Amino acid sequence: ADGGDGPEPAAAPGRAQVFSTVVDTFLEKLVAAGSYQRFVSCYRCFYKLQPQLTRSIYDQFISQLQTSIKEEIQEVKDEGNLEALFSLLDKIVEEAKDREEPAWRPSGVPAQDVRSALVPFLLRHRSHLRRALHERQHRSSSLAQDVLTGRDSIAELQQRIQARQQAWQ
Repeated sequence: ADGGDGPEPAAAPGRAQVFSTVVDTFLEKLVAAGSYQRFVSCYRCFYKLQPQLTRSIYDQFISQLQTSIKEEIQEVKDEGNLEALFSLLDKIVEEAKDREEPAWRPSGVPAQDVRSALVPFLLRHRSHLRRALHERQHRSSSLAQDVLTGRDSIAELQQRIQARQQAWQ
């Protein structure tokens, strides 16, 4: 029905993708901050004696630094289950877009926040308990009526038994 004439709007990147981009940008800036020129200025004497070796050491250092940082970040992502949490957060945000009422925010007063969260639950629970109590009372009065009816029929049967017993004697 759309026809596909115009380009579709690009989907917003997920939080996992944004996190990866931030890590990559951090690594780029770290490498830029630790430029070869700065490295050479720290090891000037060594550079004057062996410039190629200094460059090789710098390249190895930067490579190992990047690898080490990426491994540490991946370990944190794995231990914290960040990929799944980012996906879950993306899903929650997507579902919240259709909501019209504002999201709950803490007031800053813990007692008030707890009360605002607990009162609706407690009111629903009280309503449920009242319904259950009413049902039990109704059932109990019905059973009490059945017991009285049973007692009356037992008393009537006892009277018939006594009347027949007297008639037989």
